[in-house]
Amino acid sequence: MLLGEFHRGRRLRRTPTLREMVRETELRPQDLIQGYFVVETADKDFERPIPSLPGQSQFSVDRLVARVGMAMDKGLRSLILFGLPEKKDPEGSGAYAADGIVQQAVARLKDAYPELVVVTDVCLCEYTSHGHCGLVDAHGEVQNDPTLDLLAQTAVSQARAGADIIAPSDMMDGRVAAIRLALDEAGFTHIPILSYAVKYASAFYGPFREAADSAPAFGDRRGYQMDPANVREALREAAGRSGRGRGHAHGQAGHALSRRGAAGAGQFRLSGGRLPGERRVCHAQGCHRQRLARPQAVRAGSPDRHQTGRRGLHHHLLRGRGTGMALSARHQDLRACSR
Repeated sequence: MLLGEFHRGRRLRRTPTLREMVRETELRPQDLIQGYFVVETADKDFERPIPSLPGQSQFSVDRLVARVGMAMDKGLRSLILFGLPEKKDPEGSGAYAADGIVQQAVARLKDAYPELVVVTDVCLCEYTSHGHCGLVDAHGEVQNDPTLDLLAQTAVSQARAGADIIAPSDMMDGRVAAIRLALDEAGFTHIPILSYAVKYASAFYGPFREAADSAPAFGDRRGYQMDPANVREALREAAGRSGRGRGHAHGQAGHALSRRGAAGAGQFRLSGGRLPGERRVCHAQGCHRQRLARPQAVRAGSPDRHQTGRRGLHHHLLRGRGTGMALSARHQDLRACSR
């Protein structure tokens, strides 16, 4: 029977090796960034679990260095730091202090693990007494342009401490350009910027705000974070913050809004993060499945073994652990960064 010309896609799906050779997207340990929360404290052994993020904790610098070493033994290659200062003020001065908590942690980590890629979050919300991501005027409005100078100072101080990548997450207009100029003028032309270009005002951030002690004391962040309903605006933001070689665009709510990431994937250098709230959804789903799983063992070779059996359930739970996605039991400490 002659069918004429048609595409035979199955030729490249015939064996596992062929499928691996032509696979377009892969998630590897070296693709992931682990998020850590480091606390400024005199207690060197400080480690406090985060109730809203089971399996995650806040660490002192000493405990952080030890914990990172354990994760590196499992394949960790990069991390992002979020700092919790001992004291806060309206200007968020702890963010750009030379001896700030993140700056201390970066220096210690790079001294202990020179090959580790250290990404640093640039935002003022963890450091301001009012909890907003920028300076606030007498009327409670977040001031865009005056905040840019402080963000630039923060980026430069982190680079001086040894940060490999600067990741601004504040959503102030013009922050990537201001940070790029400040880094270049300070001699850090080699330091890249990973911009949180598309960051939505979302309840998914709830667990993070508890972890970083960064909830706003009044109002909300809708005046500077984005409306989740706007897709075209997201593409404009990504274009404006990653263009002219200034940086790499990062989008949040990577699971819930993955289609928007696909829309920009052909236009920008793009990465995505799963938010702590998304992680909570996965955790809840995993616990629900565990309750529903049949108690008796499922025979090897059963057609539903990977759906209801011990191995399938265990793998599902691992994928839902942490602030992002774990690859396997051996890499369960490797999770995508979320903010």
